[in-house]
Amino acid sequence: MNASVGQTRLETYLDRAASRWPDHTAVLDGTGQALTYRQLHDLAGKVGAFLTARRVGRGELVGFMMAKRCEAVALMLGTMRAGAGYVPLDRDAGPGRIRQILGDCGVRILFTDEDALAQLHAAGLPGGGIATVVLPAAGPGSATRWAAALHTPDPPKPTPAGADLAYLLYTSGSTGMPKGVRVSHGNAISFVEWASIQFNITTKDRVAGHAPLHFDLSVFDVFATIRSGATLYLLAEHLAADPRRIPDFLAQHHITVWYSAPSILGMIAERASLAVGNRLRLVLFAGEVFPVAKLRRLTRLWPHPTYYNLYGPTETNVCTFARIPTPVPEDRTEPYPIGHPCSHCAVMVVDERNHPVPEGQPGLLCVAGPSVVSGYWGIDHDPRFFHHDGRRWYHTGDVVCSSADGFLFGGRRDRMVKRRGHRIELDELEHALGRCPDVTDAAVIADTTQPSAIITAFVVTNGAPMTQIGLRSFCRTELGPHLIPDRFIHLDALPHTTTGKIDYQGLRRTCS
Repeated sequence: MNASVGQTRLETYLDRAASRWPDHTAVLDGTGQALTYRQLHDLAGKVGAFLTARRVGRGELVGFMMAKRCEAVALMLGTMRAGAGYVPLDRDAGPGRIRQILGDCGVRILFTDEDALAQLHAAGLPGGGIATVVLPAAGPGSATRWAAALHTPDPPKPTPAGADLAYLLYTSGSTGMPKGVRVSHGNAISFVEWASIQFNITTKDRVAGHAPLHFDLSVFDVFATIRSGATLYLLAEHLAADPRRIPDFLAQHHITVWYSAPSILGMIAERASLAVGNRLRLVLFAGEVFPVAKLRRLTRLWPHPTYYNLYGPTETNVCTFARIPTPVPEDRTEPYPIGHPCSHCAVMVVDERNHPVPEGQPGLLCVAGPSVVSGYWGIDHDPRFFHHDGRRWYHTGDVVCSSADGFLFGGRRDRMVKRRGHRIELDELEHALGRCPDVTDAAVIADTTQPSAIITAFVVTNGAPMTQIGLRSFCRTELGPHLIPDRFIHLDALPHTTTGKIDYQGLRRTCS
């Protein structure tokens, strides 16, 4: 499919889809509800009119907190129709974090459902000055009922621009306070156009909406689908977290495209009995390193799709990618590279002073291009954004080294600690533990409040007894004595966040 010409705003993808494929199914959710492109377009228009009539427009933000459902997608697009930006809230976030986000972004209107509203009220939220709009219970026909309740005479349409804020995604800030990443329509479109063309998303595709809508992976799920006239299947939260049920979901709905963090794919790979036939043609993963042993098992379980490793923080969206050769060779032990730059991005590797390093030397990855955001909500200047050679760059804080196969990922700078004078990369420890024959999962954290970091390794085994002595002996052989963790903790399973990544904060609480 050719690139959309003159595309400047995300909601115009829906205008185009509703015109070209009005009766094609746009989105389905776990309650049995489905909307065609015409129905989604009409509902988004009503949301936009509702907001505009309440003088919500350019430069403002609209929040929503609810289960993943068709109406949430209409809310995202309808908010843009009014010229505003959307702020998705995580239902599983603690009351303190929700309170911080609502206080930071200053939304005047919050869309929610009955369950989420009860959760908010129990925590004394959302607080004064925020009007709540409660959607009817989700299910077949709920969008139609809500559309009728939203009936508003069409007000004058705003004249938004591509530089306007499209959405605000909150990430964990280094100070402990969540930070809202400001993503404009132009930022998002540069990525969506690249991804839709690179992965040849078409009307024949059925895309699994695995990611929560507050996670940046959902941008591909929603907007690459709509841009291409494909069909989006939103996985309910309980299903998205259950590796036992996902293979049946893929087969039942003839899913062709999957995008998620590696952790959930790794959990599926560990269950070889889940080899349900499916029509997957494309498996994308991003957000963390995919242990090569698990990736090898997955490609055996699902041998037919094409696999890609995508890389990019929320501040840049995806900026590098690598195709994974399948089957993964038996003798490969190291994770695959994060690949080469996407066509819409420029990258460079720098030292601590932001000076470029020689080819093949490790350094810190920086990204420039139209997908790099303008900054953070309410923060005028952040040193991670800087100018060099006439371009504006974002400093990812990730250590990489260039190679013929693309950039090798060396971990985050803030995942490096010093212990007894030695620099230790926690990701390296995790990868080494993952090679231990009886270890199926591992995660490592460090307490840096002491003069010498105290390192704790969490391990999940395949049922075979693993002693501290055995684990220490393995680490000594693989890594050397100075890299042996101070203690090992056995778990039945590693905790994961709602976005599918390892929950390192949860592991820290386990230690405290």
